[in-house]
Amino acid sequence: MKSKALIELLSDGQVHSGAALAEKLGVSRTAIWKQIRRAMEEGADIATIRGRGYQLVSRVDLLDRARVLREIAAGREQELSLTVLDEVDSTNAEVIRQINAGSKGVPVAIADCQTSGRGRRGRVWQSPRGENLYLSMGLTFHGGFGVLDGLSLVLGVAVANALERLGVPEVGLKWPNDIFLPDGKLGGILVELQGELEEGVVQVIAGIGLNVHMSQADGVDQPWSSLARACPQVEWSRSQIGGAIIDAVFDAVALFSDIGFADFRESWQRRDVFMGKSLKARGGDVEGVGCGIDDAGNYQIRTENGLVPVRAGEISLRVAK
Repeated sequence: MKSKALIELLSDGQVHSGAALAEKLGVSRTAIWKQIRRAMEEGADIATIRGRGYQLVSRVDLLDRARVLREIAAGREQELSLTVLDEVDSTNAEVIRQINAGSKGVPVAIADCQTSGRGRRGRVWQSPRGENLYLSMGLTFHGGFGVLDGLSLVLGVAVANALERLGVPEVGLKWPNDIFLPDGKLGGILVELQGELEEGVVQVIAGIGLNVHMSQADGVDQPWSSLARACPQVEWSRSQIGGAIIDAVFDAVALFSDIGFADFRESWQRRDVFMGKSLKARGGDVEGVGCGIDDAGNYQIRTENGLVPVRAGEISLRVAK
């Protein structure tokens, strides 16, 4: 939020005069008025109280770098190159720029909003300001592209683990890359390969988007959910959620790099939202009942002719009507 410093001053819920705000921020009262208008345009609920000043009526969940880092295991923050942005085209694109600029450590980008957020197959990812979590990480793997089988599923397990530790119930996973709650889609994961930096060394960009405070979703063509809707009693912090997910991804990637996908299969299976449902493969003629994933992370459909594996990237699945 471009008016972040102003919102921080108003975050105590008290009435602040324009003169007091101007003095604290070192600007004119006219500049304060312009910042108030901008903040309101960005979604902040600010009341103008005649003769007294301005009051923040409802909480604004600002991104806070220190709060992100507090959720990460001691010492691990030294391995990160964390950037917290007001606005960006996409956090995946930002991480790619950091890699190309020679970023030290694991590049991580979190943004208040994205102007060109994207999902799988080039779909637009709705990215309103101040509403949701938009996070990307640059991950390095050794052993070539062959070691990456199942990675997007591993990342899904990591996100689900982080959410469950924060108290979110009934987190589901939809093959290959979506995060679900009982009433709809909560978020998604976009994995992009940057190719081999050198022989056998592969750079992966993992983008994670989660609906946190979103109350409406123009342009979304499927049932969706948010953390605020699922757990309205919780005062959700995007910074806390982001830090918890970063930490969980570190844990998952370390284990995945050591032993591969096998140890994640059961964790993914018990959250499978397709299990036992009648499914049809988009772009293909496979139809049957969902039977979970195999050792390589392919989804299995039981058809009249037996189990048929479906590979991510070839075709996607939907519930048969």
